[in-house]
Amino acid sequence: MIQRIQSVFLFLAGGASLGLFGLPFAKTPAPIAESAIFSDAVYNLNDQVGLMAIFGLAGAAALISIFLFRNRKLQMRLSLSALILNIGGLAFAGLYLSEQLTEAGKNAIQDAAGMYLPLLAIFFCFLAYRFIGKDEKLVRSMDRLR
Repeated sequence: MIQRIQSVFLFLAGGASLGLFGLPFAKTPAPIAESAIFSDAVYNLNDQVGLMAIFGLAGAAALISIFLFRNRKLQMRLSLSALILNIGGLAFAGLYLSEQLTEAGKNAIQDAAGMYLPLLAIFFCFLAYRFIGKDEKLVRSMDRLR
């Protein structure tokens, strides 16, 4: 059922996770030669294969769980896994960024829109998980009445 609010939240979470493939995490005004991630002046998912896998799986899990409306328990598990993957991906991206920074590059780094997309994905996954739980609770209460 695409009409349910959690389907909208899951779609937005999947879009935010997969939107990272087009938006950078951070930028610098000029390339930094001694940095592995800012050698092209942009830090994005293409700089680390692990980040591509994490956010790709998170986006796919959120989008696949939209169509599992008949199996709410599996839908809850997938949305929770998308939430955990987004949190892990954000932590991994921040850790990798801080690990690769040099003293010369710390002052010149400007955060970009991609740094905030995982936060949006986490928020939407949380809302979807909450509303799926409410649906499950409603169905259980209706089953008791029959």
